[in-house]
Amino acid sequence: MKGRFSLIAISLVVILVFIFSSSLWAASKIVIGHPACLSGKYAKAGEQALGGVKACVDWINNVYGGVKIGGKKYLIKYKYYDCESKKESVTSLIGRLITVDKVNVVFAPYSSGLTLRGAPVAESHRMLYMDHGGANNKIFRQGFRYIVQTIGPASRYHEGTLDMIHKIDPAAKRVALAYEDSEFAKMVMEGAEAHAKKLGFNIVFKRTYPKGVTDLTPLLSAFKGAKPDFILGGGHFEDGQLFNRQMADLDINVKALSLIAAATLPAFYKALTSMAEGVMGPSHWEYGVKYSESRAKKAGLPWIGPTQDGFVALFKKAIGKNIIPDYHAAEAGAQVLAYVLAAKKANSLNSDKIRAALGDLKFMSFYGGWDIDDTGLQIGHSMVDVQWQMGKRVIVWPPEGQTGKLVYPMPTFAEKAKGKLAVPR
Repeated sequence: MKGRFSLIAISLVVILVFIFSSSLWAASKIVIGHPACLSGKYAKAGEQALGGVKACVDWINNVYGGVKIGGKKYLIKYKYYDCESKKESVTSLIGRLITVDKVNVVFAPYSSGLTLRGAPVAESHRMLYMDHGGANNKIFRQGFRYIVQTIGPASRYHEGTLDMIHKIDPAAKRVALAYEDSEFAKMVMEGAEAHAKKLGFNIVFKRTYPKGVTDLTPLLSAFKGAKPDFILGGGHFEDGQLFNRQMADLDINVKALSLIAAATLPAFYKALTSMAEGVMGPSHWEYGVKYSESRAKKAGLPWIGPTQDGFVALFKKAIGKNIIPDYHAAEAGAQVLAYVLAAKKANSLNSDKIRAALGDLKFMSFYGGWDIDDTGLQIGHSMVDVQWQMGKRVIVWPPEGQTGKLVYPMPTFAEKAKGKLAVPR
């Protein structure tokens, strides 16, 4: 009988220890909440973002050793729901994540529209709201206090392109701006115009074209007469492809052509083949970019996170597919790293304290630089410029991230028709 009671006592102790340790386990979690776009029109970008977040959560928990706050170690838990790329789902899911799931931070869904839709909900709960997929500057002109951006803002998409041309060819002064008449593209144009003027370029042509355009001949003919040295423009894949094709048809040759949201896609070259040679486009991140711990040291910035190849391996593991991540994954993953550094700096899980710490934070990761202004707008991350050279995408700017030299001026369309490719000198 005595032995039986001893056995019961031991069993009770084991149960109590299990319950106690389980409560400690639950208390040692930082929960990231995310209304992810896993279906609907943003599903592709949403899948990439999901894989990027999971990859960096894996790295923080299993390589970095978790997050130490107040002398205690925390691991990260990632709680997400499919918002189906719908605005109404975003608002309800953010409310659920905050009030039911008790998350510590909310990651915004992909796209500027969905990000903006969710911002007032997070704001009303005084919840930190981190934006990895909303580039529109207008999000940060609404007076929100808790939103912070990781993706580069639309107004900076063509800044690097202008900086590059200004450096390599001071004599090239005449620039044409021709963008789609959409809110995003017009914001890119606004930023490009301001930066071009700052650098002393002459804007010899500036015009927008309608969404869904099927013929750009009138616009292209007009700026041909303006005789620009180079052209910045675009909006989305379809119009970017049309832009390039009709420039070839009209034999409009310039020293450089950079198109947003189209020229960086493999499908762009597949559709245009040699006519795409030498064409450029800005991207938030590309596989092969040379950001590293040693480059961070040269820039005087702290480094955190996996190497580029380490991130790629973790991404493939996270989504169970043998595919290279794109910038949607990289920016979402880098957001995890920013949150972790800020939580450590604040030594707290309080949204107000972490938001303040994010305002003082500067670092570099495989994604590049990170820094925000007082409104939460990202100002530390530079776009990378990619150019099609011999059928491959080569990162040509910034110098600390490039994988090859810029081919400048780009081959003429007549040269490309004869098989001349963009070969670095």
